[in-house]
Amino acid sequence: MEENIKIKKNKVLSNNWGKLNEITFDIRTKVGDWEEQTRESYDTGDGATVLLYNKSTKMIVLTRQFRLPTYLNHNTNGYLTEACA
Repeated sequence: MEENIKIKKNKVLSNNWGKLNEITFDIRTKVGDWEEQTRESYDTGDGATVLLYNKSTKMIVLTRQFRLPTYLNHNTNGYLTEACA
């Protein structure tokens, strides 16, 4: 299989609660050219979610939680409805 992404540099910006990395990489475009891009990636470790299902009511169980990043990105109250994690 042909490689489409090549990591060039991984710089740690913060290592507090999680690790914030600045990653520079090359990505192959649709026409086959290589393009350099830089992104930040916040790593808090592996995660999992559970989709809870109540057989008797035939409903799923979700949770509603405040998420600061969504509030900072103009979600007026900052709450998201999510699967349990």
